[in-house]
Amino acid sequence: MCTVSFVCTNGKVILTSNRDEKVNRPALAPKRYCYNGKVVLFPKDPKAGGTWFAVSEGGVVVVLLNGAEEKHEVQLHYGKSRGLIILEICSASDAIQQWEILDLSAVEPFTLVVFENQKLFQLRWNGKMKTKQELSISEKHIWSSATLYTPEIRTLRKQWFDAFIQENPNPTPDEVLHFHQSTQGNNKEFGLVIDRNNVLKTTSITQTVIESNKVTLGYNDLLQQQSQTNTFIII
Repeated sequence: MCTVSFVCTNGKVILTSNRDEKVNRPALAPKRYCYNGKVVLFPKDPKAGGTWFAVSEGGVVVVLLNGAEEKHEVQLHYGKSRGLIILEICSASDAIQQWEILDLSAVEPFTLVVFENQKLFQLRWNGKMKTKQELSISEKHIWSSATLYTPEIRTLRKQWFDAFIQENPNPTPDEVLHFHQSTQGNNKEFGLVIDRNNVLKTTSITQTVIESNKVTLGYNDLLQQQSQTNTFIII
């Protein structure tokens, strides 16, 4: 939920997400759930019941980053978890149309990366207004959460990603995963896998690969040192 990349190459769409979270807030490994009558596959935050990475049976992918353009002042109470917003959008018959009609007035600022019908969108709620931006799937993209990383650090991380793409212009899913696992491995403050005083860590890495009508969701739990893979055919 705090570092996300998008790569489309060699007929594969690859979305990868590093979740940076307090170590006392573990998650459940991905399972299939029925949400609003649709089957959605996602790792679950048991505290709020939502997620940061969801894939629908129709091949819609929705990934969360905390914060919008810049770091915001956190309020004492919010009416709804951002992780539940993901499920509402991912389970809708039209994800972007659902975004347009959602009331987010009681929701903390966030960014969503949405892949639907071979189109890529960046959706943002900054606490006051929504924005929607369609992005080229022929380009490679990376996002870092504004709540954890300053503009300067976000720029630096993009430079690492650009250097990786320059060396690997058509990376495989494993190569993208390695980038997310290993870049600046000794930099525990703002490398791709962080460990801030054993309180805030990169707790997991989730990656989905869509090739034709086949979807693979890989999940690496870095705290439990466990991995699993789920595969299904798009309905």
